[in-house]
Amino acid sequence: MQRYKAFRLLKNASEDWVSKLDLSSLQTFGKSSAPINVLVLYGSLRERSFSRLLAYEFARILDRLGADVRVFDPAGLPVKDGVSENHPKVQELRELSNWSHAHVWVSPEQHGNITAVFKNQIDWIPLSLGSVRPTQGRTLAIAQVCGGSQSFNAVNTLRILGRWMRMVTIPNQSSVPKAWTEFDDGDRMKPSDYRQRVVDVAEELFKFTILLRPHTEFLTDRHSEREEKLKNGRLLSQAEKLT
Repeated sequence: MQRYKAFRLLKNASEDWVSKLDLSSLQTFGKSSAPINVLVLYGSLRERSFSRLLAYEFARILDRLGADVRVFDPAGLPVKDGVSENHPKVQELRELSNWSHAHVWVSPEQHGNITAVFKNQIDWIPLSLGSVRPTQGRTLAIAQVCGGSQSFNAVNTLRILGRWMRMVTIPNQSSVPKAWTEFDDGDRMKPSDYRQRVVDVAEELFKFTILLRPHTEFLTDRHSEREEKLKNGRLLSQAEKLT
C-alpha cells in the first residue's frame, strides 16, 4: 500500500504548503459521505519528472481532504500489445482503475501532445473488460506540465480521452508552463497562480466525485445496454460482438 503513497514522504514536512491550506469546509463536506478512492497517473519516467511532482501535489491535496489516493508508477509497464494482458503491471493498473471512483491525469506536453508513457497507460485500460466498464462514470481531473511557454494541447487530448473512456471530466484544468521554474529544490511547487489553480482543480474533482458517486449507476445507464442485457442476459465482451 505504501508504494502508492510516496507523495507522503516529504523532504521537509515543516514547509509543506498543503498542510497550511484552509480546506476545513471541504473536509466537513467530505465527511458526510464514504471516503472516495482516487487514482493518479503521470506520464514520464525521468528521474526528476515534473509530471510526477505535479501528480504528487494533487495527491497531497486530495489526501488531506480525506480521499484514499494511490499514485501508479508507470515504470515497467509493457508497451501495449496483444500478448501482455497478464503482465503484473497491467493487472495492477487495471485493478487500481476498477478500485477508483476518480482519476487525476498529469502528462507532460511533448512535441505538442501527451507522451507515449501516458498514452500507454490509457491504452491498457480498455473501454470494456468482458462486461465491465473500467472507467465508465468515474470523475476525472486533467493537468499538464510544459517545458516551455504555456500550452493546452496535452489537456485537450486528455479531455478527448476522458470522453472516450466514458468519464465525467471536470470543467477546470491545470497547465503549468516552464515547469522546471515552478518547483523548488525540495520538489515542491512554489507559490504562484499556477499552484492556486492546482488547488482549485483538486477541490473541484473532490466535490464532483462526492456529488456524482451516489448516482453513477443511474447516470451511466444506457438504453442500448439495457436492450443488450435483455437479449443476451448480460453485456457482451468486445470480442463476442466482433464474432
